[in-house]
Amino acid sequence: MAAFDHLAVSAATLEEGAVAVEQALGLPLGPGGVHPFMGTHNRLLGLGEGEYLEVIAIDPAAPKPPHPRWFRLDRFSGPPRLTNWIVRTDDLEAALAAAPAGAGRAVDLERGSYRWRMGVPTDGCLPYDDAFPALIEWTGALHPAAALPELGCRLVRLEIAHPDAAALRAALPCADPRMIVVPGKRALRATIATPHGERHLE
Repeated sequence: MAAFDHLAVSAATLEEGAVAVEQALGLPLGPGGVHPFMGTHNRLLGLGEGEYLEVIAIDPAAPKPPHPRWFRLDRFSGPPRLTNWIVRTDDLEAALAAAPAGAGRAVDLERGSYRWRMGVPTDGCLPYDDAFPALIEWTGALHPAAALPELGCRLVRLEIAHPDAAALRAALPCADPRMIVVPGKRALRATIATPHGERHLE
């Protein structure tokens, strides 16, 4: 079983990313934490039960890890933008075995009281130019979405554009009508319902 878990907005700094998302959605982000294994930190926004959005950036207070960071953060430049989406599974090994080459190896991770396993690519880059989702398996009883305040945000649509749209669509690990794969230059565009109406991130 696989299902949408969360969106990742990458930024050069966490502060810059938080400001950009808060302005785009008209709502404050909640707290997040640090990821010692990757030398990154984040802030979060709930999208309803079992779903959320994270703003993620390199943590300047953390040592650089001896491996590439996830979501190509070592190469990130420019304004904050939606770079990745993450799908949860209850069998990470099986999901990685069925995924396209380059989806990563299973790595045990933790942030505070949260425990999970994730497919981490050796070069930090996911298949289909990062249009393919990162794969995650939560191993503890806790999920970040449950601790976030209810602000009335919901993911309405995630448009995933890629030149090889048909192959990407066939490779996706979950069937969710909100995830729309279209041909075109690689891009992610999220439509999010908020108390102020629908807002967009890309």
